[in-house]
Amino acid sequence: MVKLRRMVGALVAVAIGIALVMLALLLLLAGRPIVPERLAAAAVVVDALDSHSPAESFTPTVPWSSARAEELSRDLGGLPGVEAVVADRTFYVQALVGGRPPAVEGQRQDTYEGHGWSSARLGGLALVAGEPPRRAGEVVVDRALGLRPGSAVTLLMATGPVPYTVTGLVDAPGYLVADDVAARLAPGVRAIGLVLEPDADPGTVAAAARGVVGSDGRVLTGDERGALEPRDDARARWIGMQALTGVATLAGFVTVFVVASTFAFTVAQRRRELGLLRAVGATPRQVRRMVYGEALLVGCTGAVLGVVVGAALAPLVGRALIGAGLEPATYEVRYGPVPFLVALALGPVVALLGAWSAARRAARVRPLEALREAAVERRPMGRLRWIVGGSLVLLGVGFAIGTATADDAQDGATLALYSAMALVTGMVGLAPAAVPPIVGLWRLPFRRGGGAIGLLVREGALTAARRTASTAAPVLLTVAFAVLVAGMVQTTTAAYAAGRAADVDAGQVMVPDRTPGLSDAAVAAVPGSAMLPTTAFGRDDAAGADRRAWNVLGVDPAAFAEVDRGARVLAGSLGDLQGQDSPAETGANQSGAEGDGAVGVPGAGQPGVGGEDAGAGPPGIGGEDAAAGQPGVGGEDAGAGPPGIGGEDAAAGQPGVGGEDAAAGPPGIGGEDAAAGQPGVGGEDPAAETGPERRGVGDEYPVVVTESVRRGVGDVYPVVFADGERVSLRVVAVVADRSVRADLLLSRVVVRRHDPSALTSAVYLPGVKDSGASASPGTGSGASPGTGAGASPGAGSGASPGAEARVVVPVGAGARVIDVATWAAEADSAEDRLVWLFTLMLIGVSGGYGAIAVANTLLMAAQGRAADLRVMRLAGATRRQVAGYVAAESALVVLIGAVLGGAVAFGALISIRAGLSQQVGAAVALVVPWSVIAGVVGLCLVLALLAGVLPTRRMLRERAIRMSS
Repeated sequence: MVKLRRMVGALVAVAIGIALVMLALLLLLAGRPIVPERLAAAAVVVDALDSHSPAESFTPTVPWSSARAEELSRDLGGLPGVEAVVADRTFYVQALVGGRPPAVEGQRQDTYEGHGWSSARLGGLALVAGEPPRRAGEVVVDRALGLRPGSAVTLLMATGPVPYTVTGLVDAPGYLVADDVAARLAPGVRAIGLVLEPDADPGTVAAAARGVVGSDGRVLTGDERGALEPRDDARARWIGMQALTGVATLAGFVTVFVVASTFAFTVAQRRRELGLLRAVGATPRQVRRMVYGEALLVGCTGAVLGVVVGAALAPLVGRALIGAGLEPATYEVRYGPVPFLVALALGPVVALLGAWSAARRAARVRPLEALREAAVERRPMGRLRWIVGGSLVLLGVGFAIGTATADDAQDGATLALYSAMALVTGMVGLAPAAVPPIVGLWRLPFRRGGGAIGLLVREGALTAARRTASTAAPVLLTVAFAVLVAGMVQTTTAAYAAGRAADVDAGQVMVPDRTPGLSDAAVAAVPGSAMLPTTAFGRDDAAGADRRAWNVLGVDPAAFAEVDRGARVLAGSLGDLQGQDSPAETGANQSGAEGDGAVGVPGAGQPGVGGEDAGAGPPGIGGEDAAAGQPGVGGEDAGAGPPGIGGEDAAAGQPGVGGEDAAAGPPGIGGEDAAAGQPGVGGEDPAAETGPERRGVGDEYPVVVTESVRRGVGDVYPVVFADGERVSLRVVAVVADRSVRADLLLSRVVVRRHDPSALTSAVYLPGVKDSGASASPGTGSGASPGTGAGASPGAGSGASPGAEARVVVPVGAGARVIDVATWAAEADSAEDRLVWLFTLMLIGVSGGYGAIAVANTLLMAAQGRAADLRVMRLAGATRRQVAGYVAAESALVVLIGAVLGGAVAFGALISIRAGLSQQVGAAVALVVPWSVIAGVVGLCLVLALLAGVLPTRRMLRERAIRMSS
């Protein structure tokens, strides 16, 4: 009959492991994408075709052009059962609250997205107050913003702050503008929603829609529409699923080890009992069956307990994951039968796997063991143990060498994980052989003062090396994984930050502040090199597939060459990128309004958001004669007033991005009379921007490509931009892969023309000595860039390094200025934070699990040490000496596990550092997570001492002579 006290360690280990697995399975089941709220009323949705990229799991779909979207909408609207067809357009927008945008960190992506008013039908939205937006400058907002119909609000868009009037309120996040305004802000369409008649069958309509769309898209119904959730939500959901998968895998892995060590310890304690069974006629097979039966009972009981605990904790952990950013706000825990069945079946399997080695060892116990008074291990290491342990260590070393020589970071991380697992498993097998040298290490601090207690601890560990190793195995596993995972994450983060800083020759960097990116107004207010990212879609010759998503950076070539030190040109010249962007630009002013204030490069093609004659002047956000002013946010007399977003007289400080009289009219960007313009897209006739001449259709834009694009200098490469237009690119240079942070480099002008809602990721400020990180406005003429005459050129001007200027960020620009080291460390701060939270979850699971396992094992050991303690008391040892002996033995077990686990982790970390140094091309410092080491080892030590000393103190309350009986 199984003794409960003997099996309590294995039972607790299985219960905790199954609870974690059950918890992870439930949370994974709930991690499936859900239908976005704004598409809930569209029973059928036509989605654009997916793109692909080996470096990015969440690539956008390939958009349709406005013309193609209108054609599809017209054809879909004629299908039976279709009540309405809406082309859903999405663009960036944020309301300025108190002069600043609300922080986007921790917010749903749709809280800073705008759509056309027609998209409200797709989500079944209804106004709770006011009326729909019908013209430029009108917007419907979420009631949670606290605004009222008729109130004024300044919206931060890709071009900069723009004043709007609130016409209505809804109970949903986001912003709704007039449909024609949305068409200009987001010309590309990625989804078309179909609102069906009440009696229409979605399946029938979807089948008919597939016939209309053909191979130009995919038709989604029901839960399939979850594929349209925002990319940020999908990324957060994916990271959460990776974390949960890691927790479940680690829990199962650790459970097997803990159960194995617990059963190994139990078999060692029961050698005389097993020998007696063999002496009375039990066969080795019967002994194995007995051990397996005990394991099966422990596994089934632990599985039931674990399932109950895991199911109860799932909702609480789900809410914690949302708060930590590992799951989107729409995440909701759902129960299903699969997690229950898997967890209940996994408990017995894990227990049997853990008991397999102990059962084989128990079957080899000879009948004469029943006559032994001293349970002394004759041979701690068998031949099979040497072979298996040594082979795994060699395999781990081979993986470590592969990690050190890996060219790809993902491959290196995978090999590092394999190396650690092989080394940990091998070290557990070889642990009995490592006990003597570590015990010798333990002897050093007690060479003089250890006395009899120290001698007993040392000789006891050497005599029972296998038992000591089995007790130390959970500590080994815990320390190895905690140190490896924490050290790998911190070393990798530091390595990439060092690589980013080394590639940039700048004094400071302007980065987004409480926004997902920088607007054109913020960029134009400072000198430097601005990076405007977008995505283009083209054929991947290496993979032989279409619709490859290429990361694109829009740059000013001259300024980019000054600040970027990482680009390695293999063919051609980066200087050719700053030539004429397209043939259409030379005649941009031949067609009336085409040169007057369109988004992009009006007139002669200088970057900025123009005015009536913006092309004549340096980059900036111009007024009637921006040529007369300096970069920044100007007007006809921008130099006369403080920095801001002006009109004809910027000194008046009117909000908006000015024209000749920006204060007089609704929002616009540039133009002789911004009142006549459309919001977010300025000029005398912003609608002219949608014409084919301005898009550059049929033109060949110069482009710099990386090796992976597989194109040579002079090749023409067609791509599709965010506006859905197909454009030809002419390769002028080829750079090495990973030497620039994109696949394609284009002129910023081209990117802005084809992606009106793109946001600048950063502006490198060469030669700027000091700014402070504050975003305070300037106060006088010529005081700073963007404030008047004498200021340096604006974004993309190529300001010379060493120029002494104080950078002033306009109020409400959503930007701040930091030093390069801070920028390098914060560049991926959001993702780094999620990865670190994931790391802490894994460390918490492994550390807590290992510490509990050590405590359970020592508790079992203490209950079986009554005879040893009796001898010590009869020999004259005091209660304090006996308790000290138990405490020292527990500390030695933790030391052995910590040393072996640390050796495994540091070996893997050294190989990771070597691989990272090769990848980033710079020396990488090994970041040792001392706080993690101290925390994990300290936790194991505290629980080990408690588990060893407390039962001993209870037994020591009795007299020695009574203990002997």
